[in-house]
Amino acid sequence: MKNIAIILLPLLFVLACNSQNSNEKQKSSDTSNVSNTDSVSNKEKVFTIKPQAEAKYPDIKSIPVPPGYERVSVEEGSFGEWLRNLNLKTENNDLYLYDGNLKYSQDLHFAVLKFDAGKSDLQQCADAVMRLRGEYLYAQHQYKDIHFNFLSDGKPRYFTQYGHGDKSYKKFRNYMNYIFSYANTASLKKELTPVKDPKNIQPGDVFIQSGRPYGHAVTVVDVAKNKEGDVIFTVSQSYMPAEEINIVKNLNNSKLSPWYKLYETPTLKIPEWEFEYSDLRRF
Repeated sequence: MKNIAIILLPLLFVLACNSQNSNEKQKSSDTSNVSNTDSVSNKEKVFTIKPQAEAKYPDIKSIPVPPGYERVSVEEGSFGEWLRNLNLKTENNDLYLYDGNLKYSQDLHFAVLKFDAGKSDLQQCADAVMRLRGEYLYAQHQYKDIHFNFLSDGKPRYFTQYGHGDKSYKKFRNYMNYIFSYANTASLKKELTPVKDPKNIQPGDVFIQSGRPYGHAVTVVDVAKNKEGDVIFTVSQSYMPAEEINIVKNLNNSKLSPWYKLYETPTLKIPEWEFEYSDLRRF
């Protein structure tokens, strides 16, 4: 009986993760594992970025890029510039869930963004993408542009209508929780525009999948290129249960982590998920 219980526990966990928070919302989940098989000789000179807990990078733009690469230019005041200037936790590198507990694994993230995870199990994958976009527009005082579609009818819900004149940050956070309850990867994907050529990837772009049967979404928070035209990028995510937004490691290439090289692998394999490069979209 003990063996049967051990086998059933992971299944129950997956089923629980995929329960809906409301009749209109279905969250993403996956339990795929990616192993790190890199082995590096002690004599080999390798570009290695230390985890933030050791290096204490204060913001995203302070994370080093590999030799020969330079960050792509971004327009002043753009979503991409805003993302690069986001603060990272420096007091520790612990990744917490919404309920105050540590995530089951502390080996999948590189750094943690200084945003709360909320007090309910709402800010999951697509929600983290919408949170960053919403926070950017709020910071720019572009209140009328803060809107996201509901899954049920595909229609947008506007922050200005929700707030009835109240533009306080507390009201904004309540609005985002309202959105998280009734939007998901399926609704968000329909709002975004496909990027025809992934080589044109920009900070602020989103890798997103819906269906099969669940979905996931991550935000591209930085991009760099070298003279040969090779493109590397970093991505942030939340997951299930809701967790702090974090920059994920590259478990396929520890020498490059947390950067990912475009087309280095046939698909984009991040911890806990796998995307096609054609899944890239843009606000």
